[in-house]
Amino acid sequence: MRGSTKRAALLAAGIIVVAGAAALARMVFLPGALDFASGHQVSLADFKGPSPTGVPKELANAALLERGAYLTAAADCQACHTAEGGPPYAGGRPFKLPFGTLYTPNITPDAETGIGRWSDADFLKAVHKGVAPGGRRLYPAFPYASYTLMTDEDVLAIKAYLFSLAPVRRENLPDTFAFPYNQRWLMIFWGLLFNPDHRFMPVAERGPEWNRGAYLVEGAAHCGECHTPRTPFQAMDTRRKFAGGQAEGWNAYNITPDVPSGIGGWSAEQIEAYLAHGHAKGKSVASGPMREAVELSFSKLSPSDIAAMRSYLQTVPAVHTSLPAPAGPAPREHGATVADNLDGKRMFEGACASCHAWSGAGVNSAEAQLTAKRALNDPSAANVALMILKGSGPQVAGRPYMPGFSGAYSDEEIAAVANYVTARFGAAPSKITPGDVAKLRLE
Repeated sequence: MRGSTKRAALLAAGIIVVAGAAALARMVFLPGALDFASGHQVSLADFKGPSPTGVPKELANAALLERGAYLTAAADCQACHTAEGGPPYAGGRPFKLPFGTLYTPNITPDAETGIGRWSDADFLKAVHKGVAPGGRRLYPAFPYASYTLMTDEDVLAIKAYLFSLAPVRRENLPDTFAFPYNQRWLMIFWGLLFNPDHRFMPVAERGPEWNRGAYLVEGAAHCGECHTPRTPFQAMDTRRKFAGGQAEGWNAYNITPDVPSGIGGWSAEQIEAYLAHGHAKGKSVASGPMREAVELSFSKLSPSDIAAMRSYLQTVPAVHTSLPAPAGPAPREHGATVADNLDGKRMFEGACASCHAWSGAGVNSAEAQLTAKRALNDPSAANVALMILKGSGPQVAGRPYMPGFSGAYSDEEIAAVANYVTARFGAAPSKITPGDVAKLRLE
């Protein structure tokens, strides 16, 4: 009996070890960016057709600085490297992570506090490998695992543009990571495991537009960094590519071709309008970090590049998530959910209906429509609460703008109105709490 018990224990331990090793391997050995596509990846030199890298055909004869400005916008550098109200590219923007706050660095050409002394080799090593001069390892909040796909020529064009800007003397702020997360040398192992560290290789059997879209979406625009779930090691879980993630507390929704929870029900025109202008009529309005990306990056891209990105996104594998399909028009009667939330109803009547309309159809602007919008159909109500707290994002002339109400309303009031609008205009009522709102205030 003892021998049998010992053998059973050893067998159980072996099964646990094997299962653990398999789970670990699954988290470490992830699919590459284009592994889902049928066909063969080839070097740029062997690709038959115009190169999918560089600038679009509209800028084929542009000078170096014009190309660099375009690629800098495509890579969305300004958004992350600019503090609120601060000089562009001078750094200082906080990113609050589970293990502390990271502040983005100054990337103006100031010799003392910026990158003015960086050589071409220094810049390439930072962008492709996540290693700054002197061997200082960069955290992958800087998306070098995506930027590594960009060609040397494109990266150096960005450097040339940044070096053409006026230098700004602004000291970099120290991160607040606690041990062991403040040990940057550990990023050596993260890079070995999760940074592919190779330049873009097009798929030979796909056309120039698709490959151009892949280069932008996977590399320069680094869409997966926000829209792909993370593994416990904080790498993009490419088995659920573009199925949704988080950015600064905001939910970055599913952008796969899944119909109920992704963009599978969107037309080509709606996808392109959303990317270029931040509004797809009847579908969604960009807010928070996405609105910022549209204003500072995607809106600067050529129509051909926007079409290429759309073309690529429509071919990635559809991933179904738990988000419900958006509800249709709001019912005339409020139903029982409102009877239990009179505070939310009162707030909507007093502060929201004048712009959004009592029916949720919007007043004087389709962008103010509430019905059918993904955020209103998200049972977490995180984006709804953040919209109320912080507003829609950058204010742009000629575009509808929603201000933030963080100073005007309490956590209890914001939770009440967020739960009211999801119940009134969404597929499922949310149950966000004042405590949840208090945490979102800190994002």
